[in-house]
Amino acid sequence: MSRKYKAPEIEKAYFITITTVGWVDIFTRLNQKYVIINALKHCQENKGLTIFAYCLMSSHLHLFCRADKNLALAEIMRDFKKFTSKKIIQTILDEPESRREWLLEYFKKSCENLSRLQTYKVWQDGYHAEEVFSNRWIKEKINYIHQNPVNEKIVTEAENYYFSSARNYADLDSALDIEVVFMG
Repeated sequence: MSRKYKAPEIEKAYFITITTVGWVDIFTRLNQKYVIINALKHCQENKGLTIFAYCLMSSHLHLFCRADKNLALAEIMRDFKKFTSKKIIQTILDEPESRREWLLEYFKKSCENLSRLQTYKVWQDGYHAEEVFSNRWIKEKINYIHQNPVNEKIVTEAENYYFSSARNYADLDSALDIEVVFMG
């Protein structure tokens, strides 16, 4: 198995992208966005996840983060994805969702070729992790994360997208507290 996009070292910071199966747009609903935000808060408070930048898009999540306790980032991401998968499915079942049948069928079909028994699959396997290696790279990745909703024409200014740390960097009210990286 390739280690190119894994995060093997606990104290290093990484740029991570996790994506829904088939790039399904599940995070278009406010309730589903808060499933992710609340799970990230839990990881910050209980698992030692430090987040320097993030952006939740309709089908994926970008994070610039580090594991600061005894858990490796791989363990945190595994737990995060497992918990949010169950919570996303439960939210589809319990709350109003016009695409309920389609979403459940899609997430169920995504399990057909898995070796382990599973009812629904929400996230693609693994996570795309790139290690931080310079201040220039940090600035580039934070800019990339923050410009995602601008590039997708969701907002015209990065700080206007509520589910992004661009608001933290602009000193505005935000969905998630983070550790702001000061760059010269």
